[in-house]
Parts: sequence; structure tokens; C-alpha cells
Amino acid sequence: MNTPINFFVTGTDTEVGKTLVTGALIVKLRDAGLDAVGFKPVVAGTYLDANGWRLNEDLETLRIASGLAPQEISLCPYVLDEPAAPHLVAKNQGLRLDCTTILHAQKELQSQFHSIVIEGAGGFLVPLNESEDLGDLTQAFDFPVIVVVGMRLGCINHALLTCEAIQSRQLNIAGWVANTTSHKMPFFEENLETLQERIYAPFLGVVPSLPLELSKPENGPYSIGALRFAAEHIKLPD
Repeated sequence: MNTPINFFVTGTDTEVGKTLVTGALIVKLRDAGLDAVGFKPVVAGTYLDANGWRLNEDLETLRIASGLAPQEISLCPYVLDEPAAPHLVAKNQGLRLDCTTILHAQKELQSQFHSIVIEGAGGFLVPLNESEDLGDLTQAFDFPVIVVVGMRLGCINHALLTCEAIQSRQLNIAGWVANTTSHKMPFFEENLETLQERIYAPFLGVVPSLPLELSKPENGPYSIGALRFAAEHIKLPD
């Protein structure tokens, strides 16, 4: 395959499984023989590891999926310490999240890898600065979009609004993934069927709840085992 296969992964909300699905997609691409890597425009929230390095759990998950060591290469131009809305944390630190800076970092990374999977921050319309949001940035990337639906109460409305917002920007929804959250959802199958009927994009699969031994630790990334477990339950878009 000479043509790069790139995706932008968004979600119906924060904490719906974007990182798990993004990592699983990278694993599947690499298993298919592609030199794939993950990227995030911005992250908010860090922790100190045993070596005293300040890390972000999402970025470290993408590193694991991409076969990279900690701090081997930059996967994100803006790493903010406080776990809150990125534009607010940045403003509090006297920073402005700049789309040009993000696009430059993405293109630099793209020049080193065959394929790139970009994970968004929060939902599709999360603000980046006073005039731009993640939707604007996604238009600039112009990658096929994969939507992660966190299967919990309210997910139908959130999923349909997200898809409508993506389509209003004339972006292609390459597919969507249902991610089973840790809280058991009443009428799970019925909700899933409703989503399949109403989302006019390919259904890529359901990621079950992770087995206890593969659960993500607090202040730490998903393991390669967890990513492979998720990868077994989804397919790549055609």
C-alpha cells in the first residue's frame, strides 16, 4: 500500500474510549504491515512515572500502540498538566492553542510515518481558542473521521448530534465504534440497534468491557494486551 491510510478519531464525549479505540486502530494498521503512529492535538492532565517523567496517559497509550518508547518522539505539541478543558487550562497558563502549530506538528510526524491516526480531545466541538474549535482543526486535517460512541445513557442523542456536526462540515464519517463503558447500560442491545439504524456510516464493531486483568491503571496507559483485545473486536474501515 503506497497511499497513506489516515483517520481522525472523535467521540461523543470525554471518557468514552477514544484512546482505547485509537490505540486499537494503530495496532491493526501495524499488524497489516503499515508504519502507523498516533497523534493528539492537545492533552490536558499529566502524572509522574517511576522515573520522575511527567507523562500523559493518552499519549503513552498511543506510544505503546505505535511501538515507541517514552519521550522517543513528540506525539503532541501541547501537553498541559491540569485535567480540564484544554482552552481554559491554556488560557490560565498564558498560552493560546494555535491551529497552525498543531498542523505543523502533525505534518512533521506524518513525514516520518506512513499512516497517522489522530485522536481528538473530548468531543468534536471542543474549543481550542477564542475563535476555533476541534471541528475546524478536523476540517484542516481533512481525514476520514471515526466516531467512538460511549454506550451509556444519553448516547443516542450524543452520537446523532456528533454525526450531524461532522457531516455539516462536509467531512466523511468512515465508520463508528460502540465502546462498552464500565457501567452496565440498560437496554444495551436495543440502544445499539437504534444507533445502527440511525447512523448512516459503517458500523465497525463493539468493544466489550475490558477483562479485569486488562483494565487501565489509574495514572497510566492501556497495556498492549488491552489494545489487542479491543482490536480483535473492531474492523478497519474499507
